[in-house]
Amino acid sequence: QVQLVESGGGLVQAGGSLRLSCAASGSFFSIDTMGWYRQAPGKERELVALATSGGSTNYADSVKGRFTISRDNAKNTVYLQMNSLKPEDTAVYYCTALVVRFGGSRGSYWGQGTQVTVSS
Repeated sequence: QVQLVESGGGLVQAGGSLRLSCAASGSFFSIDTMGWYRQAPGKERELVALATSGGSTNYADSVKGRFTISRDNAKNTVYLQMNSLKPEDTAVYYCTALVVRFGGSRGSYWGQGTQVTVSS
């Protein structure tokens, strides 16, 4: 089993910054892609940013230039540095990981979510 534990959410004023962390633990061979999605009230879950084990990254247009995703592969941890936050960034942020299991099969896992609230 794989567990993803997120931390770092909270309440911040518009223009402020937050840093989210997500650590993966459990029994697996490696982690391919790690990243973040978010879901605002009444809206569908949407991609925020992804990072592969090789260092490639992908961002939603709405966060480009403001958010930075990074990984510490040795610690199986992914980070999301969020700067210049806007009220529309308010959402529950979910960590996700595409894990390579022993034997070669792959599976996607999700964290429990962390609330980010940006006040105007």
